[in-house]
Amino acid sequence: QVQLVESGGGLVQAGGSLRLSCAASGSIFRISTMGWYRQAPGKQRELVADITIGGSTNYADSVKDRFTISRDNAKNTVYLQMNSLKPEDTAVYYCNLDQKVLRINYWGQGTQVTVSS
Repeated sequence: QVQLVESGGGLVQAGGSLRLSCAASGSIFRISTMGWYRQAPGKQRELVADITIGGSTNYADSVKDRFTISRDNAKNTVYLQMNSLKPEDTAVYYCNLDQKVLRINYWGQGTQVTVSS
């Protein structure tokens, strides 16, 4: 059974940085697309960034040039480096594993990111 364990959330001032980490159990990590999503109060969950098995990345327009997603297959871990944070980045951030061939999705528990003015 796949488990996703997140860390790195917290409270920062606008303009600051955070790095989120998500460690996945099992070898399924190496054959899956990994992503970060976020959900703010009263809003729908949205894709922030994802990264494929081969390392291709995709970013939401709102975070492009500020956030960077990366993966370390040896450690079964995906990261989200968040720079120049804005109050509108405040949300619960969720790690996602998407095994497209098996058509299975796994989600982390979510980690709170709060950016103050």
